[in-house]
Amino acid sequence: MVDEAVEVVVVGAGQAGIAMSEHLGRHGVSHVVLERHGIAERWRRERWDSLVANGPSWHDRFPGLSFAEVADLDGAAFATKDQVADYFAAYARKIEAPVRTGVEVTSVRRNARRAGFRVETSQGSIDARFVVAATGPFQVPVMPRVVPDDAVALQLHSSSYRNPSQLPEGAVLVVGAGSSGAQIADELRRAGRTVYLSVGPHDRPPRSYRDRDFCWWLGVLGQWDLAAPTAGAEHVTIAVSGARAGHTVDFRDLEANGVHLVGRTTAFEEGRLRFADDLGKSIAAGDASYLALLEAADAYVDRNGIDLPEEARAWVLGPYPSAVVDPLLELDLDEQGVASIVWATGFRTDYGWLQVDAFDAAGEPAHHRGVSTEPGVYFVGLPWLSRRASSFIWGVWHDARYIADQIAIQRGYLAHGSPQ
Repeated sequence: MVDEAVEVVVVGAGQAGIAMSEHLGRHGVSHVVLERHGIAERWRRERWDSLVANGPSWHDRFPGLSFAEVADLDGAAFATKDQVADYFAAYARKIEAPVRTGVEVTSVRRNARRAGFRVETSQGSIDARFVVAATGPFQVPVMPRVVPDDAVALQLHSSSYRNPSQLPEGAVLVVGAGSSGAQIADELRRAGRTVYLSVGPHDRPPRSYRDRDFCWWLGVLGQWDLAAPTAGAEHVTIAVSGARAGHTVDFRDLEANGVHLVGRTTAFEEGRLRFADDLGKSIAAGDASYLALLEAADAYVDRNGIDLPEEARAWVLGPYPSAVVDPLLELDLDEQGVASIVWATGFRTDYGWLQVDAFDAAGEPAHHRGVSTEPGVYFVGLPWLSRRASSFIWGVWHDARYIADQIAIQRGYLAHGSPQ
């Protein structure tokens, strides 16, 4: 027995789900947005206390509402995690999004011998002609099982980290040097902790250059619209920070401030962690990405005759960290007093509830620009869904518009020739 029928069920009320609701509403498509927790709840529950957005508020927003209208936030400022969550809640109210919180979707299956899907939820079943998976990429924390549980007092994923006082006394190893790992390591060191930071491959853009934020540079240089990552960079993280009013992440500075840099964490044996001898390679690649953006920015300024202040100091990187010259390849956890490990090692998706033919052999969504191989099922909010910007706040809004357009096109075909 079906309790309800609706044209579109959108699963997830984060940035992707709210964007979908806006565009579906503009097309006059009846829909519901189902969310098992609260609107943008991951920003509140699965982020550390001091986190701010990595892009300035003039950029990391939807077109229809500024942060100043919600939080009285200057456009150059970086919104706190709670301000981001409040922003999306306000946006949902503004567009009158039909969001239902506290509703968990347990399964989606194609109907037998008729169009559409049966959506089973914690509050009954819904018959939907279309389903949009808007749960995003940050679903299940990835914690490599390298170190036994009893080797240190505490191991946790960055999504469970809140602040330094949460960790037991002693040194901390942070694994992963993207935005999360670099910021957490910096915060812990500033709190007086001994910190080891395990650094892997990463991109490292300047926070700003020639009086413009790097988000602006990626925009005017067309890099937000890149259709696919360069070869070998598919899973490279980005090290950038909006903390302390925004600053460029430089591992030289982290080492100068007392953070011990090591290479990738590879193995654990008899109380000792082993690290790859690749710290220099990772930092060199990060430096190369940094310098490439400076070079492209300078060329853009010259080509367009723009009057922006020169910034010669930005090109001066300084010598490699001493940890590159004399690498630490092994760490005795007890001897160095390491009591906790924070794994800033990313997330994986979980579509166990979506029981349709929309996945490839590896279990990843099979789609083109979010239109899946299962007719009637769509994805939005995933990295590189259509472009580099796809998993970012403003990028997901544009992807959602495309998906809503595709749904509207399908509705038009279905309506053609229907009894009047």
